[in-house]
Amino acid sequence: MIRIFFRHVWDSLKNIRRNGWMTVAAVSSVTITLFLVGIFLGLILNTQKLANDLANNVRVVAYIKLESHDNSQTIPDPKNSTKTIANPDYHKILNEIKTVPNVKAVTFSSKDQELDKLTKSLGPVWNLFKGSANPLYDSYVIEATSHDKVKEVSAAVSKLDGITKVDYGGVSTTNLFNLANMVRTWGTGLALLLILIAMFLISNTIRLTIISRSREIQIMRLVGAKNSYIRWPFFLEGAWVGLLGAILPTVAVIFIYGIIVKDFGPGLESSNLHLLPEATFIPQITLLLFAIGIVIGSLGATLSMRRYLKA
Repeated sequence: MIRIFFRHVWDSLKNIRRNGWMTVAAVSSVTITLFLVGIFLGLILNTQKLANDLANNVRVVAYIKLESHDNSQTIPDPKNSTKTIANPDYHKILNEIKTVPNVKAVTFSSKDQELDKLTKSLGPVWNLFKGSANPLYDSYVIEATSHDKVKEVSAAVSKLDGITKVDYGGVSTTNLFNLANMVRTWGTGLALLLILIAMFLISNTIRLTIISRSREIQIMRLVGAKNSYIRWPFFLEGAWVGLLGAILPTVAVIFIYGIIVKDFGPGLESSNLHLLPEATFIPQITLLLFAIGIVIGSLGATLSMRRYLKA
């Protein structure tokens, strides 16, 4: 049994060499198609990663009214400006926020901290607003239990006393999620279409080699060879074509991805978004492209053989 299998492997390799330009044509069609499939797969995988990061980064920002001192344990004494007294409303807003359904965590961010963030991202010109000139508000950054609860939490928090404004990205965040879903859907559909096209091209290319050897197949059937015995070399030949066709697109996609990570990765990281690390992406895309190449090659060859192996 093992000897027969290795004989089929050897016959398939001889057929690839014997067919010459036909093999080159089949490998080329697989190479071009798998390169496009690899681009779409890379886009889909990273869209999923960015969508997950975006979902995890969506926060509700509740801005506190200027006259509120919710995070201060002491406040100026209204009767004597030189003294301070205990704040009777300390953490009143915070405690109310925590009672809102689907709130996972709440973090205080002072207006000075917000100004520091703006200064780091937009430049030192914002240093002009330090101190009493700071136009920003103290705020509570609220994390919801899931991204689909953000809008609900935002609406509930906006009704609390002491809150002047609530922001969570609104329409722009929803549009980003919709865009991510659209890219995944259409990208998957186009990748599947390309795979079917590649299978069609391979089956037609291998069919031409089978036509040239139809007399040989008929003789093998006349002498009693089983269909499985006849089919195996062609099946393996298709697998070899798919395997060879996957090499160049895999190398090209990995090379292009390295450039993209280098050029765009730092900018995304500044927004707390990340592309798939190369250590994760390279094994995934290599496995997927080689698996797809072998499967469509072997299936294309099998489909081509059906006509000649009918009783």
